[in-house]
Amino acid sequence: MLHIPGLYLLEDESKGRCIYTSIDLQPNDLIEICPIIKIPSGQLKHIDQTKLYDYYFLWEEEGYEACIALGYGSLYNHSSTPNAEVIMDYDDGTIRIEASKSIEASSEILIDYTGGTRGIVKLWFEVKEG
Repeated sequence: MLHIPGLYLLEDESKGRCIYTSIDLQPNDLIEICPIIKIPSGQLKHIDQTKLYDYYFLWEEEGYEACIALGYGSLYNHSSTPNAEVIMDYDDGTIRIEASKSIEASSEILIDYTGGTRGIVKLWFEVKEG
């Protein structure tokens, strides 16, 4: 796992775990490279019945359906106006988190769980922005 030195986790009463940066970030800055645990095809239906349901990413590789991102990877919260992007690196078997816009120090890092398909993919929870 590789991440910027200013990354930290805080608990929020309503949102749960939140990932913040203590340094200013610019668009395209690397935030984190997360190793993953691949979930083989056919096993996702079992994970959907566990708490891990809230933490996996879809992973489109032959023989696999999803993955769990290690490091802070599976802990970033959702926003329909994210400030960071999730990039699947199938060659390296990692997930990269990069700033998609300027992020000020002390700000939460947010990703879009729908992969940019806002309104098409229905999330399993009610989105509370702000």
